Amino acid sequence: MPWRKTDNVGVVHGVWGEDVAVQFLRIHGYEILERNVRPCASDQRLEIDIVAYDRLYDTAVFVEVKQHARRSLFARRLQSVDRHKKQLLRRACKCWLLKQRWRSSYRFDVIEVFGEPYSRTRAEIDHLPNVRLFERPGRFVDWKDANSQSNRQEETL
Repeated sequence: MPWRKTDNVGVVHGVWGEDVAVQFLRIHGYEILERNVRPCASDQRLEIDIVAYDRLYDTAVFVEVKQHARRSLFARRLQSVDRHKKQLLRRACKCWLLKQRWRSSYRFDVIEVFGEPYSRTRAEIDHLPNVRLFERPGRFVDWKDANSQSNRQEETL
């Protein structure tokens, strides 16, 4: 994990979760294009955690990383990404696409990292590809159906 001076435990855990997600994506053949991107100069709230490139499908992949200390039987998957957060992510992705003049396909993924930095146990990772964020019907799965997606990848690093 790159060293960053901060006293905020949430920031430390978030950075660690993003580092684990980047390592996971690289292992699975993704090229990391950018991290913590703020593509719209006019609105600094808009941030994309990771922008990756999937060579296999010639696709830009926008990745939102969610870090949790542990799995919960009571929490619904992706509940921390509410309607407002989805709107901000959608605007940030569209700004990036316009700024880069991206002409190929793109998608939105969520990676959930379960674990804590400096823990003796390995992090568990759920990769939820093709989460519906954009308006193109049939190309992305429904956000609420991401909970039941059977093709999600669960791995440990």
